[in-house]
Amino acid sequence: MENERLKPMLFTALKEYNRKQFVQDLVSGIIVAIIALPLSIALALASGVGPEEGLYTAIVAGFIISFLGGSRVQIAGPTAAFATIVAGIVATKGMEGLALATIFAGVLLILMGVFRLGSLIKFIPYTITTGFTAGIAVTIAIGQVKDFLGLTYPAGTVTVETVDKASAIARNISTFNYQAFIVGMVCLLIQIVWPKVSKKIPGSLIAVIVGILMVKLLGMNVNTIGDLYEIKGQLPTFRLPAFSFATLSSVAGDGVTIAILAAIESLLSCVVADSMIDSKHRSNMELVAQGAGNIGSALFGGIPATGAIARTAANIKNGGRTPIAGMIHSVCLVLVLVVLMPYAALIPMPTIAAILFMVAYNMCQYKTFIHLVKTAPKSDIIVLVTTFVLTIVFDLVVAIEVGMVLACLLFMKRMSEESRVRGWKYYDPEDDPDGLGLKDIPKHVRVYEISGPMFFGDAEQIAAISFKDFTRALVIRMRGVPAIDATAMHSFEQLYEKCQKNGVQLVFSHVNEQPMNTMEKDGFVDLVGRENFQPHIDDALKRAAEI
Repeated sequence: MENERLKPMLFTALKEYNRKQFVQDLVSGIIVAIIALPLSIALALASGVGPEEGLYTAIVAGFIISFLGGSRVQIAGPTAAFATIVAGIVATKGMEGLALATIFAGVLLILMGVFRLGSLIKFIPYTITTGFTAGIAVTIAIGQVKDFLGLTYPAGTVTVETVDKASAIARNISTFNYQAFIVGMVCLLIQIVWPKVSKKIPGSLIAVIVGILMVKLLGMNVNTIGDLYEIKGQLPTFRLPAFSFATLSSVAGDGVTIAILAAIESLLSCVVADSMIDSKHRSNMELVAQGAGNIGSALFGGIPATGAIARTAANIKNGGRTPIAGMIHSVCLVLVLVVLMPYAALIPMPTIAAILFMVAYNMCQYKTFIHLVKTAPKSDIIVLVTTFVLTIVFDLVVAIEVGMVLACLLFMKRMSEESRVRGWKYYDPEDDPDGLGLKDIPKHVRVYEISGPMFFGDAEQIAAISFKDFTRALVIRMRGVPAIDATAMHSFEQLYEKCQKNGVQLVFSHVNEQPMNTMEKDGFVDLVGRENFQPHIDDALKRAAEI
């Protein structure tokens, strides 16, 4: 299968590469770099690190992931999904802790790809991804209110958790700076209106330019990036984080979160891209590339990266069709870093807040969310809303863990409602011409039919099978059982013991492949006797009549 080969898409794409495609990739790469520039800086600031760290991530991880990736068009870099997690790690464990967690995540992602776990991502329910995506959008929006309104907090205000941020905003709302608010509103309006003027140049870049000009020319009292951060326009340098088992064990949990989130987000992005260009990505190769990209990013002072759906879509719309476009986007950002980075110090903070408001709005999928709440089954709505609320109140780790556990429990409940064990009744053929009375069932034989998968959620139904004093044979018809688990197997063993005590012979009819294999392995088939496993109900009834 094409999807399963661990071969970077670049090598496949280069086979039929030509000059015309290179020109398209070049144009697309430059445009994507222009889009990625303000986003990378804004997302780095939202993640609690300096502005250049965002560019380092887009340059190093962006290049490696395009070079090794399993998608033709995926563009990688810092994304909004990571912002809150990264900010939390930086606040509690510092940049060293973040670098270790990211390297740990990278190793996990490579292993996931090598062991072909790319397909497992489809077991994460749509309700969970929708819930946490909307939750992250709200979290990012709340985190930007401070800069948008130009609030100032007293020294020592803790604002790691979203709840802390919201309460700090409420307490310090009196420090509102109308000049910052005006800059923020103008930049927000530009981003809303600009797409109607031009599709080629991103509104966020125009907003950055207008924001800088407003603050500089009108002499407004507004914080800029340079007021809060020291800007370095130098190339990323290699630095190995100090390794110790104590630090590693303290960040291992964060590393697992980063790995799972990077896997989910990048593969979701690949699926969206596939539908746009009618292609097929290689999920396992993509995971290996994400792992390598994250390790590279951490070693060069960057933050976690993953496939970015918005930048990938922009790449496709501008004609990028091979990984070369993603590599060009990284090279362009290197030039920007060296030449234009000192000017980034002039960008006003309310402009960054306005850009992140748009990111939050575009990622929140509110239409999908409302549609699901109106139309989905109750159990799915519970998972969706729980994941959404937990993402905002606690964090993504808690949200995904609780969401998955809830989804599994509710799924099992739904499955067990589908499974049933019913005893055949003895009809008079004249009452019901289609009745089972047409099958000649002797008085000493009882027949039960099981339907649906039998697993630990409903194995007790097997224990409820009963028989009369005069019953000598019990026929279990299993044509409607696709699978059984160990708990159901144990229930069958208990049923066998009950039958032995009462001198009743068990006979099985039409046992499917998986249940049969499980019974074989368990030694149950030899225990009951192979002659008591019949392919069809008529054969089973005949066997029961002989007993």
